[in-house]
Formats: sequence, C-alpha cells, structure tokens
Amino acid sequence: MIVAVLAVAATFAWQAAAWAAPSSERPNMLIILADDLGFSDLACYGSSIATPNLDALAAGGLRFTQCYNTARCWPTRGALMTGYYAQQIRRDALPGVATAGGKGTRPVWAPLVSTLLGAEGYRCYHSGKWHIDGEPLKNGFDHSFDTGAPGQSNFFRAAGNTDDGQPSPQTNDYYVTNVMTDHAVRCLKEHAEKYADRPFFHYLCYTAPHFPLHALPEDIARYRDKFRDGWNEEARRRHARLTERGIVHHSLPEMEREVGPPYDFPDAIKQLGPNEVNRPIPWSELSEAQRDFQSVKMAIHAAMIDRMDQNIGRVIAQLRAMNALDNTLILFLSDNGASAEMMVRGAGHDPAAPPGSATTFLSLGPGWSSVANTPLRRHKTWVHEGGINTPLIVHWPRGLKARGELRHNPAHVIDLVPTVLEVAGMKAPAEFAGAKVPVPPGRSLVPAFAKDGTVEHEYLWWLHEGNRALRVGDWKIVALKNQPWELYNLAVDRGESHNLASQYPDRVRELEAVWTRQADQARQLAQSDKPANPAVGKKKKPASAN
Repeated sequence: MIVAVLAVAATFAWQAAAWAAPSSERPNMLIILADDLGFSDLACYGSSIATPNLDALAAGGLRFTQCYNTARCWPTRGALMTGYYAQQIRRDALPGVATAGGKGTRPVWAPLVSTLLGAEGYRCYHSGKWHIDGEPLKNGFDHSFDTGAPGQSNFFRAAGNTDDGQPSPQTNDYYVTNVMTDHAVRCLKEHAEKYADRPFFHYLCYTAPHFPLHALPEDIARYRDKFRDGWNEEARRRHARLTERGIVHHSLPEMEREVGPPYDFPDAIKQLGPNEVNRPIPWSELSEAQRDFQSVKMAIHAAMIDRMDQNIGRVIAQLRAMNALDNTLILFLSDNGASAEMMVRGAGHDPAAPPGSATTFLSLGPGWSSVANTPLRRHKTWVHEGGINTPLIVHWPRGLKARGELRHNPAHVIDLVPTVLEVAGMKAPAEFAGAKVPVPPGRSLVPAFAKDGTVEHEYLWWLHEGNRALRVGDWKIVALKNQPWELYNLAVDRGESHNLASQYPDRVRELEAVWTRQADQARQLAQSDKPANPAVGKKKKPASAN
C-alpha cells in the first residue's frame, strides 16, 4: 500500500506557485543556517542558553519539532540549496556512483536556488560557510563572504576567509561570527540604498557552534558556572522543558555509554590532556578536575550560540531599519545535529592557553553532544534522530497566518527550495542548461503557514557513510553501517529506545523496499548529465537596476 501511494504522489512533488506578486512586492528571503547546533540548543527549544532574538522569531512565527537534515554539513547544504537529496546531485556518497561525495559536482540540471532567483530579479547575498561545489559568485550571488572550504578552523583568524574573492583583513578583534554578520548587514544596507525596488535572497551561514570551541571571553564568563551539575542533569532539565512546552512527548533515552566520537583520533585525545573524556560516562564518575574541564567546554559552546543570537539580532535590526522585516521570510535551521567528533586541527592545541581562545582546539564531545541533541539519540553523522533532527524557525509577519504555533509534521531541508520558489511566485524550471529537470522530492512548507496548517511527505530517506534510514508516517527504519534494520514508532518513541523490528518483520521488509527503490532512483539521477549551456540561467538585468 505504501508503494502504491508513493507512485501516485510523485507526480505532484512540486506544486506551482499559487500567486505571483509584482517585483516590488515580492517577499525577501533570509535563510540562517547554524553549524552543528543540536535539537535543544536554543532557549525556545528547551535550553538554558540565552537566545532572545531567535526566541522572538519563534514567538512571532512557527517552530517545527521534526525538521530533518542529512546528518552532515556538505550534503545538507547541497540539498538545502537545490531541493534534491544530496545523493541525487552527487553531493554525498552512493554505492555505484564513483564521482559522488564531499567533492562531487552537481549535475547541470541542479542549479542552486540563488541562480533561479537571480534570473528573476532577486539580488542574492551569501555570508559565511559555503561547502557546496562551485563558487558563490558563480552561482547567482552578487556578494559573498566565504569562510573557505570546508569552513572555519579558527574563529579568531581571517586566514582563508574572502570577501567577494579578496582576502578578509585580519584585525585584533577578529571573531568570525561578528565579521560575517558585518558583511550581511553591509549587504542589506547597500540593498536598501541601491536596490530597494528589488527583493533579496540572503544565505547567512554561521560556523557556530561547530568545533573548535572558540568564544569571546565576556561571553564565556556568563556561562562559566552554569553547567557544573553536568550533562546528565542538564539533559534532564532540557527534557522537562521540552515536555512541558509540548515539543516532545516521549521519555528521555539513556546516554549510550559506549558510543563515542564517530572517528577515532587517539593522539588528539592524548594531546587534549587527562581531563578530556571521549565517552558520555556518568558525571558522578568523573574526577573534580574532569568535571571542571568539561563544564568549561559546555560554557564555550553556549557562548558561541549566545554570540550567534546576538548577531542575528543585528541582522533583524537592520531589516527593521530598512522597513523590510514584515515582508521577509526568515528560515532558521541547522545543518545537522550536535557533534560528538573530537580532533585537533589547524595550528593545534595549547593546553596552557585559556579554554576557548585562539590557540586552543577543543570539541564538544559525546557527553555534551548528547545534551545538545536532547532528547534524541546519537549525534552528527548518524541517521538516528539526534543526527538528523534539529530546529526550524519560520518568521514572516506578512505571510504567516499562525503565530507562536508548533508544527509537528516532518519537514526536511529538501523542502526549502520549493517553499522559497512558491513564496517568490515562481515555478520550478522544466529545463535548465539544456537538460530536463527531474521532479524534486521536496514539498513546499507554505501550507503549514496557515492556522493549524500542515504538510505531508510520502516518505523521507537518508544515507550517510553507510548509515541509512527511511521514515513513512510515524514508522522509521534505521540501520548503522553493515548492521540490520531497526524499527521505531516515532509517534511514541522519538528517542528510538524500543526496537520493534522483530515484532513487525513484514513492515521492515516493506519499508526496506521503499528505501532501496529510492536509492536506485538516486543512483540513476546522479548518473544523468549533459554538457552545460553557459548562456542558460544568467541573471536578467532589470530596467531599474544600477
């Protein structure tokens, strides 16, 4: 029955826009993407970290409680900006496709949404992490501050960062979260001065709170003593808030004591010193020195998020100053769940330097990552809920009929392109660069903007580094690399604590058939390509443009 529904529904995967406003009235778009932010890392999602600006957006808009990504940074960014699963566009590994992965190049029929919007008169701006194939200024963006590939390795250093292709100047007070916001505000001010008759699309990609844990001393100080109770108690507090607010309705899963970082770097653990631990062992079993060291790490993580929120407040203030806030669709989300990775990169780690400063290289680790992903299981790179389920806040005063509501229906980063195109009054192209454009898998989220609105997916599909999953309705199959399928009923068990595979083997087989069919279809699309026609997709120059 599931398969029959999917076959019929595929025809309607991307609906045409219901309306097309005049250019001067078309909504602006602002996508804000955090890096390695966990499900409960914002105050409006249950944390004790101060995020008043994001909380205000949520209070005046919507919070999705089941928004999914791809479990990793570069596949999510490719999927988010094209509307396709990363494997369909060669931006994540897929067995049988030799050119797919982190260095894969998109098929010509998969332009970024910035290219599509730019061709219809939108001014497009990029600020922050890129990690997509190609260059921003060659993919529809008019300005770009780029942290380089794959991203920031030191928040206090400008090395590798560029502003419209030119090196970003190093200053004594350089902190990249502030600098990329400076760029975003500068772009918006220029837009208000020179292009006020045109809408804009801004893709603002913070590197916070990705490792290394680097934060400003004054921000760290506010959280220095806040997490001394430890990760077990902090997870319980977050779960209680989430339950009280109706965001989740399941019990808190136990931290998996034997699950550590997804990759093993034993030399790095030694370099980080005797107070580092790479397992979420009970807080009560740590020494006093270890508890002090670990609580400081969480304080830095919190400080990074706090500073990101402060900077988002600056962007919102600029939108308000240019009278654009009411008609700007703001979408805030994260590229994957919090990370249990532990490593040392760049210039290394100085254990004698103040934690969080430029010469240190600390990572959150699996104990605090479990807290950040509370009350979901596992971390970034895994396709259990903790790796793929993160916040989505939607704010658009002119376009939202709902205010302060929760949306429990599943959403996915593949839904953002159809959402943006519908809001812009545009249709998805049937052809691009001389190639036929395949039917994308996403759904516009616009129906969820109505009072008590919702969006339905026939299924959602995952594959990353051999970890695989499929969700149909409330049923989810998930498996570790080379391991058998697990089965969960997410209506009552989003913590994935009760594996039902042995009780419902027929359901597992049925869902596995859908997973395999989607994998085969992704493989076929990833191998379909034609030479590009460089004349297609270039920007139109409006008569009023300067």
